[in-house]
Amino acid sequence: QFYLVEFGGGLVQSGGSLRLSCAFSGVTSVNRAIGWFRQAPGKEREGLACISGSVATSAYADSVKGRFTISRDNAKGTVYLPIDSLKPEDTAVYVCAAPYGSWYPTKQSPSEFDFWGQGTQVTVSS
Repeated sequence: QFYLVEFGGGLVQSGGSLRLSCAFSGVTSVNRAIGWFRQAPGKEREGLACISGSVATSAYADSVKGRFTISRDNAKGTVYLPIDSLKPEDTAVYVCAAPYGSWYPTKQSPSEFDFWGQGTQVTVSS
């Protein structure tokens, strides 16, 4: 089993910043990639960013480039997602996920991920 728990969501004003964290754990020798997604009510889950287990590869959705930065500290078992210049349209539940194996999810699609956290709510007021 592999477990993921998100932290850092909350209520912020437009233009503010947050740092989301994804704590991962499990008995495994596989260095899994970790991806971040978000889902607003009535909308499909949107891929935001992904980072490889070795930190050699990362990717971002065009809509968040320049505002979101993904990083990880494997010694601490944590992936970070600082978010700058938050907008009301960023309001959503943010969730981290990992694939079953050691492959890198090149499409950043939900179908490429097998383990999911419970999500953390981000609400941006105007």
